[in-house]
Amino acid sequence: MPNPPDGTAICLGFDGSVNNDWTAIRAQTMTGFSFTPRWGPDRETPTFWNPREHEPARIPHSEVDAAVDELFDRFLVVRMYADPEDWGTDLDNWALRHGEEHVIEWPTNSVSRMYEEIRRFEADLREGRITHDGCPYTEAHMGNAKKVAKPGQKYILGKPNETQKIDLSMCSILANAAVRDALAAGWSPPKPRTKVRVWRNS
Repeated sequence: MPNPPDGTAICLGFDGSVNNDWTAIRAQTMTGFSFTPRWGPDRETPTFWNPREHEPARIPHSEVDAAVDELFDRFLVVRMYADPEDWGTDLDNWALRHGEEHVIEWPTNSVSRMYEEIRRFEADLREGRITHDGCPYTEAHMGNAKKVAKPGQKYILGKPNETQKIDLSMCSILANAAVRDALAAGWSPPKPRTKVRVWRNS
């Protein structure tokens, strides 16, 4: 399924790694359509990076940086929730370029916070408030994710083993959290500019 048109209002979820897990970006429109953005000259390259596909088995920060800039240029990015682990400097740079009100650190290592967002994501899926693009990689990561019990009858998501990744799941949850929080804070679509006709005397 193609990405939404340029100029669409979206939120982004970012989860980064260095040389083990994937680094990925998922997006969600303000109306609940979750998708994997595509970028590059042909707009066919998905926004996820498997370190095993790069030399020397490390995530190419320059590619991720270029992809983020392109997404901010093409879309109306309302918020980007990003896990800062190993990517703090990159997040600082993105915030400088695109605005601190748009690029927001969202650490995923808080059990209570993550648990609440997982529950909200599950409820939104169940109630049909989220639709998706059918990205097979995201579907695989969703299928890999398992609930890991934590104190207080809470849980987070974990991977069954090191080869079964869940990073696109985490990004989807963050993008949904950003959409719901932005809407709760009062975000509304920008009003179209009215055209002013000037009459000139001949």
